[in-house]
Amino acid sequence: MGDSISLRKATLQDLDQLVDLEERCFDSDRMSKRSFRHQLQQDHNLLLVAEQQHASPEASLLGYVLVFMRQGTSLARLYSIAVSPDAHGMGLGRRLLEEAEEDAAEEGRMFMRLEVRRDNSAAIGLYQRMGYRQFGLYTDYYEDHADALRFQKRIIPHERVEEHLSEPSERVAYYEQTTDFTCGAASLLMAMKDLRDDVVCDQRTELQIWREATTIFMTSGHGGCGPHGLAYAAAKRGFKVDVYVNQAGPLFTEGVRNDSKKQVLELVHDDFLEKLSELQVPIHHEVLSLGQMKTLLDANAMLLVLISTYRFDRKKAPHWVLLVDMDEDFVYINDPDIDENEQASQLEKHYLPIPRDSFDMMLYFGQNRLRCAVLVQAG
Repeated sequence: MGDSISLRKATLQDLDQLVDLEERCFDSDRMSKRSFRHQLQQDHNLLLVAEQQHASPEASLLGYVLVFMRQGTSLARLYSIAVSPDAHGMGLGRRLLEEAEEDAAEEGRMFMRLEVRRDNSAAIGLYQRMGYRQFGLYTDYYEDHADALRFQKRIIPHERVEEHLSEPSERVAYYEQTTDFTCGAASLLMAMKDLRDDVVCDQRTELQIWREATTIFMTSGHGGCGPHGLAYAAAKRGFKVDVYVNQAGPLFTEGVRNDSKKQVLELVHDDFLEKLSELQVPIHHEVLSLGQMKTLLDANAMLLVLISTYRFDRKKAPHWVLLVDMDEDFVYINDPDIDENEQASQLEKHYLPIPRDSFDMMLYFGQNRLRCAVLVQAG
C-alpha cells in the first residue's frame, strides 16, 4: 500500500544500486561499476531506471534500460535491460522498453536494434509482441559462447504498409580496423571478402593494403589511404575496379603546409596513376549519385566511399566506409571504426542506417568539396 513505480533518467546517485541490480539479474556479461559510471556521464546515450517509491523517503531500483544512440545516424541500440527478480511478472520490462523507444524517437532515431540470447524464449517473445523482427545472428557472442539473435523495429511510424518494409540482409560481414589510420584498408577488406571467399581478413593483410595504398602524409600523423591507392591494392589482387573522383591531381594537400611534403604527395599520386594505367583501371572525374550507387549495389558491386566524420564527431576528418545497402529512405554502411572510449561494438557499426539526405552531405570532404568512391567488383 502506498508503493508506486516511476521511470526517470538515472543519475550518479544511482550508481551503487545499478551495480547491485546488475549482479542480481545477470550471472555473466555484467556491466562493471566503471562502465555504469561512464554511461552516467554521457549526454548522448539514454539510461533510464524504474524506481519503487515507498511510503518512507527511501526508494529502490527495480530495473533499468540502457540505449546507445550513435550521433549522425538514425539508429538506437538497446544495449542492456534488467528487471529485478522481485519485480518479475509486473510488465516492467515492456514498460522500460516502451519508454526507451519513445525517448529515442524524440531524439530522431528511426530504428531500435537489440541482441538477445538465442535460448531466451521469454525475452524473444516479448520483443516479437512489441513488433521487433529478427534480421541477423551472431554465433558465439556471449561469454558462455551462446549465440545472439539480432532484432530491429522501426520506432517512428512510416506511411508504408508494414509488409512492404524490408530489413537489411547483413550479407556483408564486418571487419574492424585495428589502427587509427587503416579505415580504407579495413573497408576494402570487407568488400573483397564479400566478393571472394578466399580473402583473409586479418591485421597482416590490413596493414599490407595500407602500405600499398597510403598517401604517405596527412595533416598530422600517419597518412591515410586515397582512392587511387585503394584501387591499386584491389586491382593487383585481381578485382575489377573503377575510381570516381571529382578532382584531378594530388588529394588531401590543402591541409599540408610543408612544401617538401606536398612534393612527396605529388610523386605518390603520379606513381599511383602509372600503376593504375598499367592495370587498366578507369579513373572517372565525376560524381556518383546515390541513385547510381543503388544501381551498382543491386548489381552486386561493392562501393568504398570517403566521408567527412563531422556529423559523427564534429572533427571533419576524412574516413572510408563501405556502402552495403540502400533503400528509399536510408543508406546502410559498414563503418570499420569503433570508438574505444565507448562501450560500442561492431553491432553498432554493422549495417549502420543513415538518412539518404544526411549521407549525401557526408560525401563531400574539405574546403575543396572532394568527393570520391572506389567501385570494386569480382574480376
